Amino acid sequence: MFKRTLIPFLFLIAFAWPGAYALDIMLPQVYEEDIDVSGWLMSEKLDGVRGYWDGRQLLSKNGALFQPPPEFVGNFPDFAVEGEIWGGRNTFEKTVGIVKKQEAHDGWLALKFAVFDVPGAPGGFEERLKLAADWFAKHPSGYAFVIEHFPVENSRHLQQELKRVEGLGGEGIILRRPGSPYTKGRSGDILKVKSYFDIEAVVIGHVAGEGRNEGRMGSLLVELPGTRTRFKIGTGFSDKVRENPPPIGSLITFKHYGFYESGTPRFPSFMRIREEL
Repeated sequence: MFKRTLIPFLFLIAFAWPGAYALDIMLPQVYEEDIDVSGWLMSEKLDGVRGYWDGRQLLSKNGALFQPPPEFVGNFPDFAVEGEIWGGRNTFEKTVGIVKKQEAHDGWLALKFAVFDVPGAPGGFEERLKLAADWFAKHPSGYAFVIEHFPVENSRHLQQELKRVEGLGGEGIILRRPGSPYTKGRSGDILKVKSYFDIEAVVIGHVAGEGRNEGRMGSLLVELPGTRTRFKIGTGFSDKVRENPPPIGSLITFKHYGFYESGTPRFPSFMRIREEL
């Protein structure tokens, strides 16, 4: 429900970047515990910026043209590959700041392009990814690598790996069904696994802080798009964000642990301002 109601809002945001148009790419669904994923392939879900290399230039998922320096893409293939532009764990805001600049700069050289699919190639997932691995084996790049995937033994193995990744500061796990084709849109052949949920909300007010936060923002009053569900988010903020809170009308991403019967998210915690690239 929430994703449908977000479309008009995000459509307007995309126009903040002239010439941007959404790419028709494969997107994950959310893992449910009743799905048997034994034998599926898993990898860490990298918390970066989605990138699409079309064989000539690097684009965002919304079709915005990135401006990496030639050195960054020098050994990229002459065919399309998809991946995550990533600066390491807990560096999402820094990564966004680097890639959103509209001119090439050396900040890109602190990032890497983590390849996870070859959308135009035939065959199953493993065959497609091997094309990218073979390319970079012959054309080594200091700024790209193919993400390694490992088989899931059972649900317990998956939960152990999720706990390990999150303990290291990672975002979660991505699962891929072996032999699956590349299909555009949301696909049950690719699943994201986290110990929490994350969705968006619109900032409608700032609540003054008390005690340690006196003189700055204490919490945000937000509303779920397309609903009248309003609530406060009071945790997850850095001192910098509390001193310069997200502006009213902006879209934020927050994490939560399900919903109360009233429709209010349980234990909401701020993650970041949502920026559509």
